[in-house]
Amino acid sequence: MGRPPSSGENGLKKGPWTTEEDEKLMSYIQKHGHGSWRALPQLADLNRCGKSCRLRWTNYLKPDIKRGKFSQEEEQTILQLHTILGNKY
Repeated sequence: MGRPPSSGENGLKKGPWTTEEDEKLMSYIQKHGHGSWRALPQLADLNRCGKSCRLRWTNYLKPDIKRGKFSQEEEQTILQLHTILGNKY
């Protein structure tokens, strides 16, 4: 049972994303939202699987992603919460 593999023999593209693919994904999500990640690649005219689109959006393209070092305040918050919670979460 289970779902068949979503790439490979289905002819879906694997590997690095192109600028054109990034633009298609960003444009589609800005206009329509992401909705169903499984349906999105076909609707956005991308030859990728839904999981690949979701990960690309979440980890690289989402506008509110903060990159770089933690601020001093964030660093203190992390240390304080680690003191309280440990490695539990």
